[in-house]
Amino acid sequence: MIDAIGDGTGLPDIILHIHAGMALLMIARLITRRSFGTFIPWWVVVAGEAFNEIMDRLNFGSWRWEDTSLDIVNTLLWPTVICVGVRLRPMIAQRVAIKTGEVETRSDAVVPVESVPVEPER
Repeated sequence: MIDAIGDGTGLPDIILHIHAGMALLMIARLITRRSFGTFIPWWVVVAGEAFNEIMDRLNFGSWRWEDTSLDIVNTLLWPTVICVGVRLRPMIAQRVAIKTGEVETRSDAVVPVESVPVEPER
């Protein structure tokens, strides 16, 4: 089936892995309704790639580590970058707000940092 997809699209295996990883990430995000920052959609991509590589192993009769490792990297690279980026975005935004001397509140109003209560360190 994998060979048929590759032959039908005319795309190389590397590109198919990149597209499959991104498609799985988006489908998992839509179905689970969970943010990319929760890493739940990412785990769906990991499970899909693990399934694909196990099927390759069964088809070829042995692990082809050079091919397998490249497939894993190509499938997981951009989903990982997206999930880590979404996860880090609030932390980076908070750092920028503190550096500029303003902190955002839930009501979207901006208040000076001096007026934000701070608990003493223990």
